[in-house]
Amino acid sequence: MNEGRRGEGLAPRRSRRIYLLPNAFTTAALFCGFYAIVQAMNGRFEVAAIAIFVAMVLDSLDGRVARMTNTQSAFGEQYDSLSDMVSFGAAPALIMYEWSLRGLGKWGWLAAFVYVAGAALRLARFNTNIGVVDKRFFQGLPSPAAAALVVGLVWIVTDLRQTRWISASGADLAWASFVLTVYAGITMVSNVPFYSFKDVNLKKSVPFIFVIGIVLLFVLVSSDPPMVLFSLFLAYGVSGYVLWFWRWRRGGPTPWNEPADAGPGDEDPDDDGHEAGPRN
Repeated sequence: MNEGRRGEGLAPRRSRRIYLLPNAFTTAALFCGFYAIVQAMNGRFEVAAIAIFVAMVLDSLDGRVARMTNTQSAFGEQYDSLSDMVSFGAAPALIMYEWSLRGLGKWGWLAAFVYVAGAALRLARFNTNIGVVDKRFFQGLPSPAAAALVVGLVWIVTDLRQTRWISASGADLAWASFVLTVYAGITMVSNVPFYSFKDVNLKKSVPFIFVIGIVLLFVLVSSDPPMVLFSLFLAYGVSGYVLWFWRWRRGGPTPWNEPADAGPGDEDPDDDGHEAGPRN
């Protein structure tokens, strides 16, 4: 009886069934995270970084596939959260530690732990804040974006070394890696608002020029993937602080002090970008 009352007014109860298709995407994302760890242990850091970006793509698809096929389930929700913790929490921290932070001794593994703890706390907070915050903004840096920021540095430096643009190794950039790793870990659990792009209506018709813009974006990324992707995620990684400062100067409230746009019953199951939530 109490359980029934507890469920009143909350999000609809999800099926306890296990569905193959959406969980196959989640498993693939989990595999990419594990594969990235293995490759980092073998010194193949470029491959490890690319695997994390592939995990991001796969993680963004599982919830959408679940909604399109009406196969959301409580099992998928929990499985997705655990997969995210491996692919966007443990894996990036271990890759960065093996690539650069090891030479710093205890400061190196402490920085890696700050990142892992930040990812875990962020996922836990997101799972309990669904339908509470303004869905237009993420509360803190999303863990996939934080992972892209960390492994993006590994990828771009490795790529530039191969093309002989620079001679610096991961060990030479240890303190820069330390700062970036700690920054990503702390920003994940901060209250800094990051734009979620949830108010972009993909089903709405757009002028033809937007199609040209998408083509140019693909061309830009294809021209130099590590440089372009790292630059984009670096810009996104600081955009929240710019928005926060702008709101502070205007004296406006943060999104967490404003009424949420969506109640618990109508939140987007993919509300945190590629993060855990009621998905599949």
